[in-house]
Amino acid sequence: MSSKLDSRPSEPAGLVMPDPLGGRAPRRSGGVVYVLDALRTRPAGRRVLSALSAVLFVAGAAMFAYPLATDVYATQVLQERLADQYQTREYVERYASGAVADGEPLTRMVMPRLGVDALVVEGTSPTALRAGAGHYPTTPLPGQPGNVAVAGHRTTYGKPFNRLDELAVGDEIRLETPLATHVYQVVAHPQHASQPCPNGACWITNPNDWGVVGPVDGSVLTLTTCHPKGSARQRLILRAQLVQTLARDMTVG
Repeated sequence: MSSKLDSRPSEPAGLVMPDPLGGRAPRRSGGVVYVLDALRTRPAGRRVLSALSAVLFVAGAAMFAYPLATDVYATQVLQERLADQYQTREYVERYASGAVADGEPLTRMVMPRLGVDALVVEGTSPTALRAGAGHYPTTPLPGQPGNVAVAGHRTTYGKPFNRLDELAVGDEIRLETPLATHVYQVVAHPQHASQPCPNGACWITNPNDWGVVGPVDGSVLTLTTCHPKGSARQRLILRAQLVQTLARDMTVG
């Protein structure tokens, strides 16, 4: 449909040279402090430092504001737009015929333990995943036999999978479609998992491990997200088993 020092040797002694500005104590050449002091004592240098400080401030503010901006966009713009589309009779008919396009709502995912309630779209392209979570298009649809796989953000765009590692064996995940509600229960990580989570449910793997969304026996749901938080270096995986399917009333306005 994703965020967790080497000591360095002391600076070697440099050549001692007279202060080019005159009347000051000798300084070591080549040091950052020397350059900054030189800039501070010249009008043009002070302007450069002021501009640099402004750039760094803006960059820092943008770094902290970006996740918040994506959350607002995903939850208050895209999710509301998807919800309006999801409830129309035309959409229910297209869903029943399997004609859901990339970026359109596929299912509502509810994780009661985490307080997550979000629409999952079809597709895992960057555009589709701006909604927060997306269904791998090569995997079965919710409720179907096989491995239904969903990717989700962990630190941006609503971060529906932010606390995915907190789900424990037996916790419930519901996929609510226009046709039925499919209830899944979290199962233990595979015995062969090289980096299991402490709670015994999720596990960590590398980002090229496509086997986690490959075919399996039975009817399961696999959720994938980045790990650690804020990094795409690894993937956190969680799997759940289908335990119940409840038909829904298809009457819509």
